[in-house]
Amino acid sequence: MVTFGPRQGPRADPPNGFTRITRRCFALIDIVVATILLGVSVAVVMGLVGRALASQSIGERLTTAAALADEQLQLVLARGPDDYQRRFPLSGACEAPFADYAFALTFTGGSSVGEPYTVVCTISWGPAAQSRSISVETRIAPRTSVGDADPDPDRVPVQGVSRTEE
Repeated sequence: MVTFGPRQGPRADPPNGFTRITRRCFALIDIVVATILLGVSVAVVMGLVGRALASQSIGERLTTAAALADEQLQLVLARGPDDYQRRFPLSGACEAPFADYAFALTFTGGSSVGEPYTVVCTISWGPAAQSRSISVETRIAPRTSVGDADPDPDRVPVQGVSRTEE
């Protein structure tokens, strides 16, 4: 009978007693752990992406509402706060494509000569259960007209403004 010693070469058993099957089990465990870590990482990233998209949408709505409030206040400034209340609606839906936004204007003050009006513009949007709104408050001086003066005078400076470098 011929006896051989321990195996030699790349197929030899490791000296610490691990066999080829044991090595394959560790490789399988490594793959399972890596897959779990990758799955958890992807889940975290997807959650962050969802939050980022929601925040971006809210920011877009707030920016649109601020622009609409600015537009309404510019209309009040152009017409004058005392005249605006008589000629235009103080609340309603914004014009297309912003029909899902609504505005409301409130005027206080301006009761004595030279006293400015406090104008508050509120823009609201969203379904009734989740309605959101912003309010912008400013002070606007009344137009001054004496006697038969034009109620919508041309507003030009007495002296021209030069915007070139000298």
